Amino acid sequence: MLLFETVREMGHEQVIFCHGKNPDIQAIIAIHNTSLGPAMGATRLFPYINEEAALKDALRLSRGMTYKAACANIPAGGGKAVIIANPENKTDELLRAYGRFIESLNGRFITGQDVNITPKDVRTINQETKYVVGVSEKSGGPAPITALGVFLGIKAAVESRWQTKGLAGLKVAVQGLGNVGKNLCRHLHEHNIKLYVSDVDPAKTAEVKQLFGATVVEPHEIYALDVDIFAPCALGGMLNSETIPLLKAAIIAGAANNQLGDEQIHSHMLDQKGIIYCPDYVINAGGLINVYNEMIGYDEEKAFQQVHNIYDTLLAIFYIAKQQQITTNDAAKQLAENRIMKAKHNTSKQVAA
Repeated sequence: MLLFETVREMGHEQVIFCHGKNPDIQAIIAIHNTSLGPAMGATRLFPYINEEAALKDALRLSRGMTYKAACANIPAGGGKAVIIANPENKTDELLRAYGRFIESLNGRFITGQDVNITPKDVRTINQETKYVVGVSEKSGGPAPITALGVFLGIKAAVESRWQTKGLAGLKVAVQGLGNVGKNLCRHLHEHNIKLYVSDVDPAKTAEVKQLFGATVVEPHEIYALDVDIFAPCALGGMLNSETIPLLKAAIIAGAANNQLGDEQIHSHMLDQKGIIYCPDYVINAGGLINVYNEMIGYDEEKAFQQVHNIYDTLLAIFYIAKQQQITTNDAAKQLAENRIMKAKHNTSKQVAA
């Protein structure tokens, strides 16, 4: 990887490499864009196969956060952090050391909870920095509101594809049954949708089968099911040159970040198959909306109104894509970048005045 060229092409403002001994810590903080406000993005702890893989994850996720905030009309920028570590080696000392790195940025980056970071871990990080959200979980955590946003996105996609608001009788395949995937299954079950689910953890599939009458399939079988909607809610990169040819679903609408292995190649592959793709950073914005509102003082009515806007935003993206004959991925980027440029223009006018 050509580091500076890659960072420049993706438009990042700053990438910070954090390292130290006692405890041994390796972390990367990627700040993509702060035009709309301070960069917000959760922290992911993961045993990456190498440092390049960790950097790529941080760069893509942070850019996604910029677009996520812009599409959600949240006055925040985009950032992301990854800690390169095995979850089994996670210690309070490591988390506190990481918190000190966050504090040194003086509010330029605000973080929270992602893969392998628990609410307890967030509180440990908070011992060293005030620039972390989700400490008190006033709203019950981000998962339920993220799942609600994904469900609303599914409703928008169904309306766009079949010109109906009805969901009963549809078949949905949900890949990944973490907190968001499980909550999404609950919403779908309540609307009489037939569920097919997969997860690497048999206990999770057994629970969802018992609760919602879901049909359990093996992880490798989930792509080729004859369903109406495929909802990827596991890790990213699941939509790629190997899996897309298997898909029979008419709609892709899930909570996972970075669902496309390659944004340009695979968004066009989905478009050529006639599949409506709900850009991940639009449909899964509920978590960001949740933690942002906790940060400014939680107002449940305001937060839920912002989440319901995901429905209208996706309808607008589908319309732009159809009118301009572009992919929904490009339409979402266009919408986000227009809002960012407008914010920059307004800031320049205020400075000039």
